Amino acid sequence: MVLGVAGLSVGLALGGVVLLVALGWTLQRTVDEEAFRTADAVARLAGEDALPDPLPVAGGQLRVQVVDSAGRIRAASIDADRLVPMVRPDQLTGNGRQRTVVPGQRLGWEGPVRVVAVPAQSAGEPLTVLVGRSTVDIRHATQAARTMLLVAFPLLVGLLAVVAWRVVGATLRPVEALRSGAAEITGRDADDRLPVPASQDEIHRLAVTLNDMLDRLEATRARQRSFLADAAHELRSPLTNMRTELEVAQRLGDRSDWPAVAADLLADTERLGRLVDDLLLLARLDEQPTSRGGLPDEAGPVELGGLLTELAARRPGPPAVTTAGAEPLGVGSPSVPPGVDGSSAPPVVFVAAASGPAWTVGVPDELRRVLGNLVDNAVRHARSRVVLAVEPAVDGAYHLVTVTDDGPGIPVADRDRVFRRFTRLDEGRARDAGGAGLGLAIVRELVRRGGGTVDLADAEPGVVVRLRLPILPDPD
Repeated sequence: MVLGVAGLSVGLALGGVVLLVALGWTLQRTVDEEAFRTADAVARLAGEDALPDPLPVAGGQLRVQVVDSAGRIRAASIDADRLVPMVRPDQLTGNGRQRTVVPGQRLGWEGPVRVVAVPAQSAGEPLTVLVGRSTVDIRHATQAARTMLLVAFPLLVGLLAVVAWRVVGATLRPVEALRSGAAEITGRDADDRLPVPASQDEIHRLAVTLNDMLDRLEATRARQRSFLADAAHELRSPLTNMRTELEVAQRLGDRSDWPAVAADLLADTERLGRLVDDLLLLARLDEQPTSRGGLPDEAGPVELGGLLTELAARRPGPPAVTTAGAEPLGVGSPSVPPGVDGSSAPPVVFVAAASGPAWTVGVPDELRRVLGNLVDNAVRHARSRVVLAVEPAVDGAYHLVTVTDDGPGIPVADRDRVFRRFTRLDEGRARDAGGAGLGLAIVRELVRRGGGTVDLADAEPGVVVRLRLPILPDPD
């Protein structure tokens, strides 16, 4: 505020100087115009050889003399000197219109006198008309204006400083309240929020925006705390199993079945390794964009039909792969046979649509990870079969990939929750072999990163995962 008042003071001072200069110039111009009008009128009389004596001058503020080339006064107004000209002949140069300032003592006036000279002719003789006017009134006017500015200027600056102090203080008071509120927020109390002023102005909107930001930060902290707690719990489980097995084997000594213990420890180690890999992948995905424009450099064209065929061929049981020309699988379609031949896991069946290859863009390993997680999840919960299908360009913008199982299904209320991290359902899809509740969360993050969507729907019986991936024109 001090800088504002100082800048205002400088501006007012400059404005006052400009005002005084403009006032003096305007008054001086008025005096010159009045004197030149009188001189022109007398010059016309001289040209007509009709100069009266004394010369008539209205108002009594002007003094007029008509002098010849030798400096003799030929005519004068009633109060003008008839012996000494107002301007000496050597001060008059040329025949043009001139103006000058002479001391007032020569004319019996106080202060400087403005004198204008206008050439004239009388009977062929060159004459000069001199008109003088005192500038005391101009000086008095400018002095009065300067005095008024010198008196009014400090008062005006003081008044503006007080007003600015009050206005700026009232304006910044909500900001100070926001600062104090922010200083008091420690992050320990989830209900800590900034005070919102009642006025519907920029400060109000700022406070609302900052509170919304605090809400988002609190939600992020809550997710982080939950994530850390769940991760610690999941990491503790295999470590606890490994420690228990080692302690039991140590107590049994030579009676321990060390090959079985090694196999159990290897299984727990593999589970622990998968969990760490999943956590690292999610942490990496959290730091990267989730839009299609954020794809890494290794992204390229991928044909979904070939990828699904590869996944189906690697699953247990004899897969029945139907190539182009088959009818695309609908939800709950009974056209695909179970194909169970005694294997413990249900077979994976791939049904290719008749409209040709389905090209998308992405990282092959990431798409393989997405589809692999979906197939693994479906195989764990299917009763008799898992069906993979792809429908190219279903809506002109996306390919539709479906993974269908005939398991117990997922309630509608839980279909969004299963994509959250460390989420397991209590019924039908409880803790399974090696699962940590991160598979579908990884699927959602990778699909979002590639510009696609994923959701769940009824398969009657079971559930179908619908995966939409952006269309890429055939690269060939």
